[in-house]
Amino acid sequence: MARRMKKNAWTVLLALFLSPFTHAADPVIDAAFDDAMARYRLPGLAVGIIEDGRIVYTRTSGELIAGEGQKIDSQTLFKIASNTKAMTTATLARLVDAGKLQWNDPVAKYLPQFRMHDPWVGREMQVRDLLIHNSGLRAGAGDLMLWPEPNTFTRADIISGLAYLKPQHSFRSRYDYDNLMYIVAGEVAAVAGGAPYETLVRREVFEPLGMKRCQVGDWRPVEVGNVAQPHMRQDGGNVPVRSDGNVIRSSTMEAAGGIRCSLDDMLAWVRTWLAPQGPSQAWLSPAQREAVWTPQMTMPLSKRMREWDNSHFSAYGYGWRLADVDGVFKVAHTGTLMGMYSAVTMLPDKGVGFVILINGEGDEARTVLTQVLVKHYTKRDPGLTVAHYAGLIAAEEAVRPSEQKAPDTSKRNVATVTELQSRLGVYRDPWFGEVSLCRDGAAVRLRAAKSPLLNGIVQRVGDRWLVDWDDVSVDAEAWLNFASGKTEPDLRMSKVDPQADFSYDYEDLAFARVRGCP
Repeated sequence: MARRMKKNAWTVLLALFLSPFTHAADPVIDAAFDDAMARYRLPGLAVGIIEDGRIVYTRTSGELIAGEGQKIDSQTLFKIASNTKAMTTATLARLVDAGKLQWNDPVAKYLPQFRMHDPWVGREMQVRDLLIHNSGLRAGAGDLMLWPEPNTFTRADIISGLAYLKPQHSFRSRYDYDNLMYIVAGEVAAVAGGAPYETLVRREVFEPLGMKRCQVGDWRPVEVGNVAQPHMRQDGGNVPVRSDGNVIRSSTMEAAGGIRCSLDDMLAWVRTWLAPQGPSQAWLSPAQREAVWTPQMTMPLSKRMREWDNSHFSAYGYGWRLADVDGVFKVAHTGTLMGMYSAVTMLPDKGVGFVILINGEGDEARTVLTQVLVKHYTKRDPGLTVAHYAGLIAAEEAVRPSEQKAPDTSKRNVATVTELQSRLGVYRDPWFGEVSLCRDGAAVRLRAAKSPLLNGIVQRVGDRWLVDWDDVSVDAEAWLNFASGKTEPDLRMSKVDPQADFSYDYEDLAFARVRGCP
């Protein structure tokens, strides 16, 4: 009886907590919204703001699929990408509250098969280490097992593949963003919680917080409805890419970036974190709220952070980035997947939080719009507009050193079989698996066995070789570098554009030729 009464009280409090409020217009924010939408020609944009527990602003514009007329609204589902990570850490925090695990438990306690390249690191790694990007691996190491999707890598492949990824730094010595450890964290949660990750995050996050539209695991878009599709810029317009099929299947990368939510869902999420009392406290203890927002790993303090925000510290908590902006504490994270961008930003001391969701190429749009919203609450300077920050980014780009820019590869020719005859064959990397470099008519094609979108024709640029991927959404071409000595791997790869997304971690591949072409 007591348990039932407690549950009913929680339900009443939650209903009050999530009750609707009036959404007021704000001319400054409206102007920023309009400028971002037009300047970056976005297919769709959704923005919402919380002040002192109330939704004070929501606005949406654009279409689920560009040109098809279905309008985005506050219930539209977007991929939130790496904003998933905070939901994964919240799930773990709930398990800590329940006494089912501890932050300093060894990972091997839950996953005996867990290994790192250095066996000592594998034995010493704790649950907390999975969440704060201190593994010593290169940023994005092993991400080619997650993206581009679809692929056939499993979570078991991730766990076994970690033993073959060589660290770039010593364990716990520095920050480098790491998606794979969040996959491991999801599997730790599954063992400790006695249910698959997808079930746990629904049970521990979506259901108690009333995030009714959020989706994870297997689901059907036609049944759920109102689902935004990702887009890329092509020939001056927005073109949908990697569109959903009839069924969305549970993805290997769910715990790192696989959740989809609506603007309304994300505002409920933000409001929970900004309200330390009431229903929020019943959902997560003060001790775990503090742990999640405590600096756990120092992050680099960039020139932009110092100059734009007068920041003095930057750190990673459990699934959140922490910093100071104009003397105000900031808790935030971004999410990026092909054709989808998200941002969650909170200024807890001011009781303010906001959400940005974009279904197109919106990297710079997200940056400048976030800055305008932050400054709206910290500086109140009318000159800090979208145009102002767009100008600062353009100025940065103008003085970027040439070695940090993509080289000119326009003078390229399709490589011939004769030119690459001695290089043809099937190559194997211990964590990525096999790729074939074989004849395709008069040309040579590189094809990854477990990642179908990594499939393209080899081109010659001067005295170098690159792969021109067939699928335009794979937007990071790769150099092919063949061994010049017996002690080196037979084939290595590297990004043509040094500024390409680090998740194209070609540099972590080391292929040995294992047989000839079929």
